[in-house]
Formats: sequence, structure tokens, C-alpha cells
Amino acid sequence: MTISKALLDELLSGVENADDLLGDQGLMKELKVRLMERMLGAELTEHLGYEPDARPGTEQRNRRNGATRKTLKGHDGTVPIDVPRDRDGSFEPELIKKGQTRIDGMDDKIIGLYAAGLSTRDIRAHLEEVYGLKVSADLISRVTDAVLEEVSDWQNRALEPMYPIVFLDALRVKIRDAESRQVKNKAVYVALGVTPEGEREVLGLWIANNEGAKFWLSVMNNLRNRGVEDILIAVVDGLKGFPDAINAAFPETTVQTCIVHLVRHSLNFCGWKDRKAVAKDLRRIYQATDDGEAEKALADFEVEWGSKYPSIALSWRRAWQEVIPFFAFPPAVRKIIYTTNAIESLNRVIRKTTKTRGSFPTDDAATKLIYLAIRSFEKAGRCVREWVAARNQFAILYPERFNK
Repeated sequence: MTISKALLDELLSGVENADDLLGDQGLMKELKVRLMERMLGAELTEHLGYEPDARPGTEQRNRRNGATRKTLKGHDGTVPIDVPRDRDGSFEPELIKKGQTRIDGMDDKIIGLYAAGLSTRDIRAHLEEVYGLKVSADLISRVTDAVLEEVSDWQNRALEPMYPIVFLDALRVKIRDAESRQVKNKAVYVALGVTPEGEREVLGLWIANNEGAKFWLSVMNNLRNRGVEDILIAVVDGLKGFPDAINAAFPETTVQTCIVHLVRHSLNFCGWKDRKAVAKDLRRIYQATDDGEAEKALADFEVEWGSKYPSIALSWRRAWQEVIPFFAFPPAVRKIIYTTNAIESLNRVIRKTTKTRGSFPTDDAATKLIYLAIRSFEKAGRCVREWVAARNQFAILYPERFNK
């Protein structure tokens, strides 16, 4: 649409400064109001079937019936709009729906601020300072609660039949317990899958009082109930009973301990002055060409460090059955499953979003914010690097399962 120069000159004829154009009583705000009222009038004309300056037929009982003043909140602050009415109340405008109190994507603005980790109080202060809007805490809660419906749909969506790799992890978030009313460190479980096309996909999030194999079994069953038939490799931390929980739901899945988790756990046992040397010797274990060479490297490590730090070699031997699958894979696959970097990058996004909150009042409040962090994470990029080489290896290693 092209606006003529003559019309622009006419509109700007009384504008002498920026406030006349953009101020609270300026031309732009008044023009927006008048255009919206004109559009509402056109909707009512379509609904009634006669023009405002025309006379309705004698047989038509429903007619125009004045207007109702409604105050809307938008980027321009509060905007008063006269919404036309009909006699029998059957008019349902599309531009400004019944019950609507906000325009200009204000709900999206509120959700965006909430997703950035701002508290309800911070959002209220921001909207008042930037837009001159005074909104209630209840309004902000209602807007953000709408996210829960989206979370429910997302959490119950159908999944791919097969995922070559699924990373499983949990992080801690402070949430007030509904029964005791005390703030507790609850576990937020996250499953991140890699599709056969190499795209990262967060499969779900779950909140429980503690991280445990029993709960992980319920997570595995949830994935199966949503359509997952097979997982080739599950990369996990060293939680006791975790492999059994995974294999109870997916018997053919290879469970691989996260090497970086194991290394970090090992370094917790040694002093700062020995950390570099210990890390260097541990690298010989997980960079071995096969499990035989890795076993020899672990034995050499015990000889070197066993007397000083006996707990390190013991922790590796306890997890050895979930470590050695790593050595059966070629470099292209090892590079991806070597660590849970993929899920740890997701956890960093979640922690960055949640760190501004001391605690959450409910599980739902935490779920809303974490889901929005996940949504932001997935928008940033979903493809796994150098996936083509890994995909070709999966096709060779698991010809029937990968290619079905």
C-alpha cells in the first residue's frame, strides 16, 4: 500500500515536534486508535450486512448499538478503543477479541522477559519504565501460565522410532516443596536425542525430588510410550543402576558412561598440584585404540597413582563395563559420545536462565522457565557437527537397526 504525499502532508500539518508525532497524545498513537476503530467498524458492517450511514431493512432486528470503551495495553502504553456493539451481542470482532486486554504482541514480550530469567517484579518494573504500563503480578502469571499448555503438548508429542544417540542427565534446581513448604534441591531430568539425520532434539524434561535409577526407568518407559522403539547408544553419568534402568526398557541399547564425567569425578580425589599429571595419565586410558590397550593404561595408572589416590582407579574399574563400549566405536562416533557436551551445553543455557532465581515457588514455575530455555536452545542450532561420517559408521555398525 502506498500513502500519497498529499495525505502525509495533511496528517503532518499540525506536527511541530517529536512529541506531537510520537508522544502519548501524538499523531501516531491517535492514528493507530482511529485505524483500529475503523477496522472494527468494517467488521461490524460485514457482520450486520449494511453500511453505517445506511438504513437496515425493516425485517432486520439486529442493528448497531453504539460502542463500548475498552482500554488496551500495548507498546504505546494504555490505548482507549471504542469497540462497536450490536443489539443482540452476537458480534465477535477478530481484531480485538472479547476479553482481550493487550495488543502489539505484549504477551510475547512478557514471555520473552520471563524466558530471560526476569522475576515477576522485574517484568512489572521493566514494562512500566519502558512502556509506561502498569500490569499486575496476576496478569503476568496468567500470561506465562499459558506456556504450560504448550509444555504439555510438547511433553506428550510423538517421537522418532529410533535415535542413534540419546544423552541423559540431571541437574539441580531449588524448588519449594508443596507438602513441606521448604525449599529443596530437586532433580530436573533431561533427555537429548540425536535423530538419524543428525539433529539434536530435546525429548523431554521431568522434575523429581531426587535423581535415581527408579525414576530414570519411568523416563525410559515414557519415551517408549511416545513411540521410541530403539536407542543405539545411551550416554549417561555414573549413577548406580542407570544401565539396568535403560536396558529394562531398551534391551539392545549400548550404555556408555560419559568419559568427561568420569574424569571430573576422578580429579576430585587428587590435590591441585597433581591434577595436570593425573589428567594426562587418565587421557592415556580413554584415548587407547582398543579395550586391551585401555586396560593396560589403567593398570599403569594404578602403579603410578594407586598408593596416593586409590579411589580413582577403583571408580574407573567400577564403571568399566560402561566405559569399554567406547573403544568398539570408530573415531567419528567416539568424537560425539566421548562426552555429554551436547547436553551440557543445554544445561548451561538452563542454568544461565535459572541462576537469577533464588528458588521457584512450584514445579510448574520451574517447568515454564526451563521449557522456554530449551526452546531458545533448539532455535540456536540443532545439527550435530560432522554427522555425515558418524551416520555412515552407524549404518555399518547397526545395519538392520539404523536403516530400518
